[in-house]
Amino acid sequence: MAKETIAGLAKRLGISKASVSYALNGQPGVSEVTRRRVLDLAEELEWYPSSSARALSRSRSGAVGMVLSADPDLIGTEPYYMGLLAGIETALAEGDMALMLRMVGTDPAQERATYERWAGERKVDGVLMFDHLHEDPRPALLDRLGLPFVLHGAPERHGPAPFSGTTTDHAVDSATIVNHLHLRGHRRIAHVSGPHRFLHEEQRIACVRRRAAAHGMAVVTREGNYALAAGHDAVVSLLGEPVEDAVTAVILGNDLMSMGALLALRELGLRCPEDVAIVSWDDSLHCQLASPSVTALSRNPVMQGRVAAELLLSLLDSGTLQTRAMPASDLVARSSTGS
Repeated sequence: MAKETIAGLAKRLGISKASVSYALNGQPGVSEVTRRRVLDLAEELEWYPSSSARALSRSRSGAVGMVLSADPDLIGTEPYYMGLLAGIETALAEGDMALMLRMVGTDPAQERATYERWAGERKVDGVLMFDHLHEDPRPALLDRLGLPFVLHGAPERHGPAPFSGTTTDHAVDSATIVNHLHLRGHRRIAHVSGPHRFLHEEQRIACVRRRAAAHGMAVVTREGNYALAAGHDAVVSLLGEPVEDAVTAVILGNDLMSMGALLALRELGLRCPEDVAIVSWDDSLHCQLASPSVTALSRNPVMQGRVAAELLLSLLDSGTLQTRAMPASDLVARSSTGS
């Protein structure tokens, strides 16, 4: 059977095509009685307007763009990204929007070119952006291109050009971790962070140091890239040679680096947590199933992704800039810190 058209629905109901279109797309211009008649007939005929026609009627593409500028192999194995995507998809599905995802590696020129192409071809209505950088050029670029955006993990103070975003109080999360280690007797710890070019990692480093200093604890810092090998190599460099003032606990920037740290401890013949305790900044199934299981911050990436997507949908509908603070993370204490 051929699919019914808007003109066909209008003829069946004895009303104009414009009235049918307004009713189907939730636009003003028709009475509630007429809207209900149109929707009831569409449901009876199992008829839905095409996404392309609906997008044209709204002058929208019906899609949200998301560029992940990271190693694709890392993204494919990083549970935090998968949780974010799940939350984003949930919100977009409820808003009848699609997600256009691009993984472009670590070359910033590719990310810039993607935004320019999307804007030029009107592929997306807005953009979800991640990992705020020092002197980040992307907000100004997206403004120039006319692409509304939400920055997940925005700094709490946006400066002269505000934008929509989610924020995290890194001081609270840092204190949660450091306090936990201090109560367990650790006085010299290491912090293996993600890339220092990310503002959130710079803030975490400063907050860990500040909280540790308040407890009279020393902190040694290493830079990683969130990959398992980075955690492994950082721990080998920290603990490969016996020293009198060796660290007794290591905080790692995500769960994959924490798994690398456990592998390194085994290679070095060190026990966890008896010789060295481990804490991950992200929780996941990896942390739960590891041996020993790893103490970790539960940051709820599914919720975070959903909130970021909801902010973008709200921005597209109202044009109003909003900032949403994420709740403080819970520390899930497990065997890697003797809990």
